[in-house]
Amino acid sequence: MRYSGFQMLLEDRARQTPEAPALAYAQHGERTVCSFAELRQRVQVRAETLRGEDKRAYGILADGSFDCVIEIFAAVLAGRRTVLLSENAAEETLIEQIREAELDALWGDPDLVEALEPALCDSAEGGEGRILFFTSGTTSRAKAVVLTDASLMNSAYNGGALLPLLKDDTLLCMLPLDHVFGFVCGLLWGLSCGACVALGRGARHFHEDCVFFRPTAISVVPALLGFLLRYRALNPELKLILIGAGGCPEAILTAAKATDARVCFGYGLTETSSGVALSLGEGDPYAMTVCPDDTITIADDGEVLLTAPTCVMQGYWRQPEDTAKVLIDGVLHTGDLGTIDENGKLRLTGRKKEMLVLSDGTKLYLPEYEQALSDALGGEATCILLIDDQPILVLEGEVRPTGAIWEKIRPVLDQRPRNQQIKRIEFYEKPLPRTASGKIMRWAIQREREGL
Repeated sequence: MRYSGFQMLLEDRARQTPEAPALAYAQHGERTVCSFAELRQRVQVRAETLRGEDKRAYGILADGSFDCVIEIFAAVLAGRRTVLLSENAAEETLIEQIREAELDALWGDPDLVEALEPALCDSAEGGEGRILFFTSGTTSRAKAVVLTDASLMNSAYNGGALLPLLKDDTLLCMLPLDHVFGFVCGLLWGLSCGACVALGRGARHFHEDCVFFRPTAISVVPALLGFLLRYRALNPELKLILIGAGGCPEAILTAAKATDARVCFGYGLTETSSGVALSLGEGDPYAMTVCPDDTITIADDGEVLLTAPTCVMQGYWRQPEDTAKVLIDGVLHTGDLGTIDENGKLRLTGRKKEMLVLSDGTKLYLPEYEQALSDALGGEATCILLIDDQPILVLEGEVRPTGAIWEKIRPVLDQRPRNQQIKRIEFYEKPLPRTASGKIMRWAIQREREGL
């Protein structure tokens, strides 16, 4: 069923299956269940309390807990503009995001809230139904994407239309709720289908939670799936694995297919409230069926263009110019490259925009990374590509020894997490292809390298 927002979801599920389990979570080491009727009641009580407070823009430091889910639903029902933040982000990043989103209230770990409160503003703009997610960039260039509870529920409907869950299913939510993939495909997808959503206990329990909650479905990023497979942590009841938020190495896909579970792959963006297309576990996992509400066309340069009026963002918060660059006459220019095959399935072939996405969902903002490497090399032209989930450095010119190059760029690499560091150096033995404005077309290099 399609729900117009969180209110309709909670009321309808509580009316249809009041005693059915909505959320399962750990309490004092035991598995505890909250019914749909109880979930609606708890959210309504908390929303009434929030309505009595003189606040309009609410930042939630999402820890994935039962109380966190209640708080998110209640904040939206109370009419607050709600912004989901990562409790694991650096304080400097959170301060920037709180100021950028113009928040006047916070919920989360009390010590962290106390440390962040000086960044709150005295008065804020509200916005009933609006929910902001920050894109997962690694610099301050991450943008706050304005979605709504309606767009998120429409995205959940699209997912359920292609991959329906049953009322006796249990969906394990192991992903952070401040990322739209985790929020929609780890939470709303299950609730909108009337299934039980089990709230994982965090990274320290990844290797135990499948056995603890016995899910029949999980949504994961490739890195998490690789971890679960490596530690043989998947439970025998598992029937469906949905992979998203980044390209999945072939070795992980092969290992996942060796289980008894159905393996599907999803493509989506924060700007589209998550899912755009899904493979359905039949044949090639990267041949994806486009979601019912979405229309995809391929531009002359191979870019995926999307029309999705029910799911697409309202825009980037306070950034009309950036919004206008990607949302043109109602069409979202995704920055991804793809094709539509003879069966009408979407196949992604690369990325055109200035981002690379690692298998754990982390995004690298390339211009500043490439500029730092270029500066270290005395102004040499640099290009970073993602090959087999590893960043590689492409340099213009003939092949030459790399020892001196590694020595020069080492200080730049040491400033970045290990998974973001360059793993290999390659050479492009002709001028790097550039746009008319002089920007390197890394997507063209990627396609040429792969023989596309």
